[in-house]
Amino acid sequence: MRNILVGGAWPYANGSLHIGHIAGLLSGDVIARYHRAIGDNVSFVSGSDCHGTPVAIRAKQENKTPQEISDFYHEEFKECFEKLGFSYDVYTKTSAKEHKDFVKDFHKILYESEYVYEKEVPQAFCEECNTFLADRFVLGKCPKCGDDTRGDQCDSCGTVLEPENLVNPICAICKRPITFRKSNHLYIAISKLEDEFNKLLGDGKLWRKNAVSFTKRYIDEGLRDRALTRDLDWGIDVPKEDFENKSIYIWAENVLGYLSASKVACEKNGLIFKELWGENAKHYYVHGKDNIPFHTIILPSLLIANGEGYRLPDQIVSSEYLTLEGRKISTSKNYAIWIKDLLKDYEADSIRYYFLANGPEKKDADFSWREFVYSHNGELLGAYGNFINRTLSFINKYFDGIVPEGKVNQELDKQIDDLFISTGKNIEAGKIKDAIGEIFDFVRSANKFFDSEQPWITRNTNETACKNTLYQCVQIIANLAVVLNPFLPFSSEKVCGWFDIDNTWQRKVVGSGYKLPEIEILFKRIDKEVIEVETKKIEAILENI
Repeated sequence: MRNILVGGAWPYANGSLHIGHIAGLLSGDVIARYHRAIGDNVSFVSGSDCHGTPVAIRAKQENKTPQEISDFYHEEFKECFEKLGFSYDVYTKTSAKEHKDFVKDFHKILYESEYVYEKEVPQAFCEECNTFLADRFVLGKCPKCGDDTRGDQCDSCGTVLEPENLVNPICAICKRPITFRKSNHLYIAISKLEDEFNKLLGDGKLWRKNAVSFTKRYIDEGLRDRALTRDLDWGIDVPKEDFENKSIYIWAENVLGYLSASKVACEKNGLIFKELWGENAKHYYVHGKDNIPFHTIILPSLLIANGEGYRLPDQIVSSEYLTLEGRKISTSKNYAIWIKDLLKDYEADSIRYYFLANGPEKKDADFSWREFVYSHNGELLGAYGNFINRTLSFINKYFDGIVPEGKVNQELDKQIDDLFISTGKNIEAGKIKDAIGEIFDFVRSANKFFDSEQPWITRNTNETACKNTLYQCVQIIANLAVVLNPFLPFSSEKVCGWFDIDNTWQRKVVGSGYKLPEIEILFKRIDKEVIEVETKKIEAILENI
């Protein structure tokens, strides 16, 4: 039994979740559910990122407090994640007392380390807005590639930036030129940690390729020290004398949410926090491509500099980008599909299946309504749901709903055993798309088995063969429900309930003579007209951009 931490990226609590967020986070739930099924101690944690300038700006726009804004979206996030079946042990927020207390204690120790120093630096200030600006709220031209960029990182070339390095910097809020004011801040000497990062990369055999390449690039370009504090009103107070009027920079506290939330999870589940962050543990970090440096550079830097021996990241599960109907998702232009709206009209397992089977796991992916509808109707309903329905309906009709006595097909039995093994290996390697793809290959082969055995004919010509076929198909269905539970928890729970089996990760046997309860259709067909209706909504958004 291992101690497993699965950390999902913390979405900014300044606007609703869209499909791009979910496409990058669903893998975490699959990993957590699998590890619970095999008996590991799991802490699956995340939360809403409530501090920093983005939330403060949204609050100002709506004439509300940052707390009101972040609390509103936090509750919305919680509801969306719950409806999507995310099995978080703890979903919290960075404005929670437990998080703030943990961060302050962590930083007090951090400030005593050899890696933290004070430095007077120019900080971006907008005279028009009368406020200091976080780096990402400074816009300008990238000094390296010349493209438009933000002050923290260039989206075009990936260069990590400082606002004062931008060409013609302006305020992202009012679009006016900014000035820079001298301010004293605490810095962490990331530049001194190159050896540690090279070692971490050498051990990171299960990091996604994009995480490895991005991190190598940051090292090769020269690691840069980063500010730990900022002159911002909305955030966690700096626990150090002469810095009381400053806040801990958001990047230096939000990633510590994995620690603060997992501490709460351990207390909740009767686990030992030090063991979760010790040697007999495995940590997964699940997030989008744009969050890679925060998990491979920033988080390890804080953990190393703190000096208390916290476990460094084992596995970086970082997805690529998701586009919408061939265009980049833009929250500022409202070009997105919002999860709260998607959940009103479509089943959670349909949403989960689409993004797990077709998402941006290894390369950029595009969401289209046509593919979503075809995915549901062709795969979930047409292959999986159809196999279950045709088998159980046949038993209900011709065998009074009682599983007939039969013998298993040895070859199919071995395929089921192999499926448990290969699915587990793929999940642990972060290869979620490969895992669900292989399962649905088996679903299709199960349908072919049903067709080739022709029970509708053998019912009259060879009853023994007919019973063997149906008995084998029942075993397939029961075990598919178990291996699919991490991916499709809602439908799997129904099927497991029909057979009175649990979802522990081991072969299931449904005995002859078992009486099936009343069976319902797992998935309803989505009318193809939805494609045109939903696509027109997207086109209407584009017309207003």
